[in-house]
Amino acid sequence: MNQPATRVDFRTDPSQYKHWALSFDGAVATLAMDVSEDGGLRPGYKLKLNSYDLGVDIELHDALQRIRFEHPEVRTVVVTSMKDRIFCSGANIFMLGLSSHSWKVNFCKFTNETRNGIEDSSRYSGLKFVAALNGACAGGGYELALACDEILLIDDRSSAVSLPEVPLLGVLPGTGGLTRVTDKRKVRHDHADIFCTLVEGVRGQRAKDWRLVDDLVKPAQFAESIKKRAIELGEGSTRPTGAKGVALTPIKRVDGENSIGYKYVEVQIDRERRLANWTIRAPETDTPDSVDAILAQGDAWWPLQMARELDDAILEMRTNELDIGTWVFKTQGDAAKVLAADASLQKFGDNWFVRETTGMLRRTLARLDVTSRSLFALVEPGSCFVGTLLEVALACDRTFMLDDPDADQPAQIASNELNFGAYPLVNGQTRIQRRFYEEVPAIEAVRAAAGKMLDANEAESVGLITFAIDSLDWDDEVRMVLEERSALSPDALTGLEANLRFGPKESMETRIFGRLTAWQNWIFYRPNASGEKGALKLYGKGEKADFDMNRV
Repeated sequence: MNQPATRVDFRTDPSQYKHWALSFDGAVATLAMDVSEDGGLRPGYKLKLNSYDLGVDIELHDALQRIRFEHPEVRTVVVTSMKDRIFCSGANIFMLGLSSHSWKVNFCKFTNETRNGIEDSSRYSGLKFVAALNGACAGGGYELALACDEILLIDDRSSAVSLPEVPLLGVLPGTGGLTRVTDKRKVRHDHADIFCTLVEGVRGQRAKDWRLVDDLVKPAQFAESIKKRAIELGEGSTRPTGAKGVALTPIKRVDGENSIGYKYVEVQIDRERRLANWTIRAPETDTPDSVDAILAQGDAWWPLQMARELDDAILEMRTNELDIGTWVFKTQGDAAKVLAADASLQKFGDNWFVRETTGMLRRTLARLDVTSRSLFALVEPGSCFVGTLLEVALACDRTFMLDDPDADQPAQIASNELNFGAYPLVNGQTRIQRRFYEEVPAIEAVRAAAGKMLDANEAESVGLITFAIDSLDWDDEVRMVLEERSALSPDALTGLEANLRFGPKESMETRIFGRLTAWQNWIFYRPNASGEKGALKLYGKGEKADFDMNRV
């Protein structure tokens, strides 16, 4: 089976960090990078000059979660370095040179999602980010800075920002660098062309003039200026003062040879058929009826616990089970309890904790959209694809619903107000808008049925499922569809699904993921980068790359 030699665990906490120092000063948190050279996730390379691998980004993702949930008083996060004259030299090149193609792509995808999460918190949660570049900032290090709201560069006559992937490695900036330079920073394309082909990058006044950074700060004023700007950025935040945070306890997971299990999420792996059967369970108890009661449950509150479990399962399966190409989603439990939890998410949506929980759900569901797996949903008796969990079905490539009116609990689905804006895709559309290409009559038909439990024929009529299938044909139809899928080319399916899941509406994020899927995927695999005489393979060996000069 095509699995990583060492399984990656995305669960961590500050006591286990090797690469980041997280500190707090009132409304300002500081995330300081201090990468341990010998702390790589895998053997064979040293993480010199604050270069990073997947393990560094796993810690960053966790630290952001701690800030969101455990420190509601924080309004601004300063991202900086503890190393003298070095902010970050980017993804570790020797790690990339040693890695399989699938490892490189999954690494880039998770790193992209983490940076998107920074921007998501800025957009929705009032949490602002300042990149305090206290030294050289290259490649993925600059891409981390680009995800922040503002970039301040120390003006020490030597520190520069750079995206040297093209001239140095024969690849592209893989975590949104090119796209954020143009779409977000509005760097003129001729300036960007020069910038992205200079190994040494751009420093000083030119970096500011070209919009690569927001300001320059002299070394003597650097710490004071960063603190002042962080406080100013946080002044308009809606994050609370005086609120007590909610501790994120370790995610409990039971690993089997062919399964992973949590309280509300379970994955059963069928290796022979190369598919995984996912089950997401409804709440077991009634939803708390007040903010205080919700806060008392903490991270055991169903929307948050389920989201954290689903997020971990997606990352676990995506990274460690490369052969399992089809994911089949089912739900189980009392639909009324899911709808009650959704009602609380809406009713108390102004509360910081409820808002952050909605954000966690939004980012987790977004992982499904950009996961290179075939996604199917099966709506059966006892399912609870309603409201928030309906989003899982809407994220899938196809949804089949069992039409069996004689069943004890006939299959039903329902939409609610959360489906019309709470969980946008990375292109800003709701999944219902994406489904119907923003055509008003179709969307209004779904909205008119919101809150109503729809049977299979009603769901098919309104367009929320692919097919309603009667009980006589159900087993055969589902089996044939899944067998057909497993016989198709995984490469072709990845391209097909990525194109169909994001229709005509584009955003910076979809352009980033599209370029990762197509351009960077292809470039990583080409001999000019990864061949025996490729730039990525020869980096640090003193040999010149031997390029195939055909423009293909």
